[in-house]
Amino acid sequence: MPLLRLALKPGIDKQNTEYGAEGGWTDCDYVRFQYGLPEKTGGWIHFNDEAQYLIGMPSEVFTWNALNGVPYSIIGTDRKLYAFINSGWVDVTPIRHVDPTVSFDTIDTSNLVTVNSIVHGAAPGDFVTFTDVTGTPGGIPNASLNQEFEIQNVINDNAYTILSPVPATATAVAAGTAEATYQISVGSDLSYFNYGWGTATWGLSTWGTPRESGSTKGKSLLSRVWQFDSYGENVICQLVNGGTYIWEIAGGVVARAHQIAGAPTTSTYALVSTPDRHLVCFGTETVIGDDTSQDPMYVRFSNQEDIGSFEASAINTAGGQRLNDGSRIVSAVRSRGQILIFTDTSLHGMQYVGPPYTFGFSQLGSNCGCIGPHAAVDVNGVAMWMGVEAFYVFDGTVKKIACTVQDYVFKDINLVQSQKVHVGVNSQFNEVTWWYCSFTEDYIDRYVTYNYLENTWSIGTMPRTSWVDVGTYSRPLATEYFYDSDAAPVDPVQGLTNGRALVYTQETGKNAIEAPIRSYLRSGYFDIGDGDNMVFMKRFIPDYKNFVGDLTIHILLRAFPSAPASTSSLDPYIITPATQKVDTRARGRQIAISMENETHDGNWRFGTLRVDIQPDGLR
Repeated sequence: MPLLRLALKPGIDKQNTEYGAEGGWTDCDYVRFQYGLPEKTGGWIHFNDEAQYLIGMPSEVFTWNALNGVPYSIIGTDRKLYAFINSGWVDVTPIRHVDPTVSFDTIDTSNLVTVNSIVHGAAPGDFVTFTDVTGTPGGIPNASLNQEFEIQNVINDNAYTILSPVPATATAVAAGTAEATYQISVGSDLSYFNYGWGTATWGLSTWGTPRESGSTKGKSLLSRVWQFDSYGENVICQLVNGGTYIWEIAGGVVARAHQIAGAPTTSTYALVSTPDRHLVCFGTETVIGDDTSQDPMYVRFSNQEDIGSFEASAINTAGGQRLNDGSRIVSAVRSRGQILIFTDTSLHGMQYVGPPYTFGFSQLGSNCGCIGPHAAVDVNGVAMWMGVEAFYVFDGTVKKIACTVQDYVFKDINLVQSQKVHVGVNSQFNEVTWWYCSFTEDYIDRYVTYNYLENTWSIGTMPRTSWVDVGTYSRPLATEYFYDSDAAPVDPVQGLTNGRALVYTQETGKNAIEAPIRSYLRSGYFDIGDGDNMVFMKRFIPDYKNFVGDLTIHILLRAFPSAPASTSSLDPYIITPATQKVDTRARGRQIAISMENETHDGNWRFGTLRVDIQPDGLR
């Protein structure tokens, strides 16, 4: 018989059965579709060409250029805020409190040191830095305490413990003096379903007493998320459900971010409007400075070009508006001619209209809520976002995006960890990718990619907690979190618990740093006619482009759609760029192919599969 040409349609189809997906692809990993053809995705290397470990789980990476053209990056984790300055990451976490007179209690031969600090306001896991230590408390050298520490346990409002790098040589009480500088309290890398075990501070109440919402202000239920926006050459740093900070380049002087005086102290999201340049806070306070007045549906904007002036008056353009349809504002993005505001159930538009109202608001859609703070993105004036059960697009009207992997994603997603969902644009390949936690995982382990020009979907397992497209840098940047890592961070911290992150330059080479990437692709089953005959495949002819390394091909055989798959005696088949044809001797009623590549610098783009098949007997 003549060769049969199998033209497989692009994209992954998991809405269908493997048999119903005949003529298409049903599974993949580290594969994208370009020009209708599947190919291996790009690899990555360490950003700045070295492994620089950051403390905590990153939730956003943001890049921009200063007015002099120098590129900058900023990353927010659940425990720190880092800026990339002069080829290195610098801790720019805001300072919460300074106590100029603390003392230390020590126990002979023990590394555990009690710090006496009046009304310190710290919690376990917070960071404190001691300077100007005097008196060698308990025989511990001053230099050993003139460092940054992670607080181990809180004894009471006036005392907590740290771990000294060297043990004390004597027992002492209230020994020595030092100045203690406290960073803003850390968040969590996990979200919780309700108040109970694991939320708030250890020992906050008696055993068996449920936590009240007021004990944690409802915020420890969600993993910590930062969100950034540029304000000139400086950056607005919004702590989701927290304060609004700004990090200023300050002429190259390394300085920490600081809270914007006059801005709300608690907001869900913040953006700078264009071209009018108001700082807009979403899900914010109705009474500025009173975090108990936070209304999750309230929008407040500053005076024009004055991000510290939010009180409305007859001589400024500050103001506010409460939205309806929803219980909380989740996210916001700048789009064509307006800011789009996403609640948990709806979409609203915010447009600059000028005095006396400054901004006008309109509802654009309902039953289309957004799943998380970083789950929405605008691409060339078209907004796309992930909901709790579907993907949506707004191009003038709200529509669901037809998704061939919808059940695969939304029936196996951990909604408790939806705060971690992150979307990234890869404009070089016309892709929007969402990273999320599968149902049994608490940390990001999967992604789903939509090619918005070719309307195709792909899936995979590359874990990334944040992503930024090309612009400031010629390649995308992304972050990966290792929750159990104890690697040495860029700046030493004594008593540091686990949880580190790395920053990568993506779409560079075809390896994961130096390790090969396993790319994988599997087709649906095909047959002859209506599948009433057995099929004998004698051979297939490979067709690849940009082929480097080798591919392992499996021919999967079934007699019936629900039967287990088997392979021929010659399986697997190893092909190289020099392979012209492959003899198979495969027999089954339905046949599928899978291919995988896991060689160093391996690469491929699949073309058109041609097979030599013929009807065969039923026995």
